[in-house]
Amino acid sequence: MAKLTKLDDIVSLCKRRGFIFQSSEIYGGLASCYDYGPLGVELKNNVKRAWWKNVVQMRDDVVGLDASIFMHPLIWKASGHADKFADLVSECKKCNTRTRVDHLQDSETGTKKAEEHAEHVSMATEESKQYNLANKVCPNCGAVGQFTAPMPFKLMFETQMGANAEDSMTMYLRPETAQGIFANFRNVLDTTRVKVPFGIAQVGKSFRNEVTTKAFIFRTREFEQAELEFFCEPGTDEQWYEHWKEQRCNWYLNLGLKKENLRFRDHDPDELAHYAKACVDVEYRFPFGSGDWQELEGIANRTDYDLRQHQRGMRTLNRWYESGRDLTKIKLADEAEDYQSGPLSYFDEEKKARYIPYVIEPSAGMDRSTLAFLVDAYDEEEVRGETRNLLRFHPALAPIKAAIFPLVKKEGMPEIARSIYDDLKRRFNCFYDEKGAVGRRYRRQDEAGTPFCITVDGQTLQDQTVTIRERDSMEQVRIATAQVRSYLYDKLDL
Repeated sequence: MAKLTKLDDIVSLCKRRGFIFQSSEIYGGLASCYDYGPLGVELKNNVKRAWWKNVVQMRDDVVGLDASIFMHPLIWKASGHADKFADLVSECKKCNTRTRVDHLQDSETGTKKAEEHAEHVSMATEESKQYNLANKVCPNCGAVGQFTAPMPFKLMFETQMGANAEDSMTMYLRPETAQGIFANFRNVLDTTRVKVPFGIAQVGKSFRNEVTTKAFIFRTREFEQAELEFFCEPGTDEQWYEHWKEQRCNWYLNLGLKKENLRFRDHDPDELAHYAKACVDVEYRFPFGSGDWQELEGIANRTDYDLRQHQRGMRTLNRWYESGRDLTKIKLADEAEDYQSGPLSYFDEEKKARYIPYVIEPSAGMDRSTLAFLVDAYDEEEVRGETRNLLRFHPALAPIKAAIFPLVKKEGMPEIARSIYDDLKRRFNCFYDEKGAVGRRYRRQDEAGTPFCITVDGQTLQDQTVTIRERDSMEQVRIATAQVRSYLYDKLDL
C-alpha cells in the first residue's frame, strides 16, 4: 500500500536527486528562493511544454507571445496594480512578526480564512479599521490580540532604470504576465490573421513581494506563470468561461493527477478581484499538514476591464510626463463615450460591429503545477522486502525518458549500449549508466521517474535483442535492438 505523501518526503527527494535546491545554499540559503537542479529543470520544462502544446500548439485559435518583464510604469497604473495590488498586514507587538491579516487564526476556533482571498483586493488604509484582531493568534509566538493596526503592504517589487538620478525612473518587476498580453493586443491583431474569438498565451517569470511565503515552491516571491488571455465577443463570455474550466481541469487529469485530488472552488462575490465578473480556482489537495486544498490555477472572466483601462492609460501618457513621471500624482483619463472605437477595440467584419472584447483568463503557476505533479507521482512500495521509492510521472513529464545500461562493462556490451544511447538521445532526454549492480541502477531511475530502462546483456550478443523494463509495473520484455526506437516512440506517445 502506498505511503501517505508528506511535504518533507518531497523536499528530501528533491534535494537528494537533484530536482530542487535551496537558492544560495552555500551562503546559508535565501528564503523563498529555489534553484532547479538537473532533473528539476527538465521536469519543469516538460510541464511548460505540455501546457504550451495543449493551449497553443494543438489549437487553431491561440497564438504565443513572450513579453518583456520590464514594461512602462503607466501600464501598472492602468491595470490597477499601482494603486490596488497590496495585502493587509499586521505586526505582532510582542515578537514583531508581520503576518497577512487574512492568514491569522482565531484563538478560540483555530479556523483559518482561505489564503487566497486577498490576492488582488484594494487595501486602502481606512479599510483596515474593519478588521478586529483582538482574538487573533500570532503564528510565531502565540500571543493573542497583540497586533498593530492593519496596514497595506505593496506586492510589487520596485527598481530604477536609467544611467543617473536625473534620467532614472521607477520601474516594477511585473507581478503577472497578463498585462504584456493586453499591451500587445493591437500588435497581434495587426500582424496575424486572428479573429475574435482568439487567445494570446505566454509563459514567463513574475514577481510578488509576498509578506509570507509557504510550503517549499508553492508560494515564492519569484515564480513562473503560464497565462492565456482569450478574447471573445461580449455575450459569449460565459460559454467560453465554461469551456476553459473544462479544458484546464482535463489537462491536469490527462497528465496523471488523480481525480480525487482535484476540485473547483468558485470565488465568493466579496472575494472577486476588482476586474472579475467570475472566477474559479482549480485546487489540488497538497500534503501541507493533514492535507490542504490549495490553488493550482485561477480561471477568471475579466470582462473588457483591461483593454478599456489601457485605452484610458494611453490617453493619460502626457499627464504622466507632466507629473514628473510620478504615478501617485496622476489620474487616468476619464472614459470617453466612444471608448469602444479606440485602438484596443475590435471590428467584426461579418457583423459590421465594433466592440471591446471580453477576456477569459486561465492563469496557472508552473512551479505549483510542478510541485503537484511531484506530489501525485511520489510513491513508496515494498518489493521483495525492500522499500522502492519511485515517481510515477506521465511519460510527457518525465525528466528522463529512457535509461540505457550494459549489464557488465565487458564483452562489447558497453559499445552496443552506447550506440543505442547515441541514437535515442538525439530524439529525447536519455541517461547512460554502467556503474553498480543493475538492480541498483533500476532503483535510481525509479526515483528519478524514468519510464523505461533498456539493458544490454549476454543474450543481446547472440540475437540482437535487449530487455526493456517498465517503471510502474517492473515488467520486462525483449525487443529487437532495431525496434527500440519505435517501441519507445509508441509508449511515450511522441
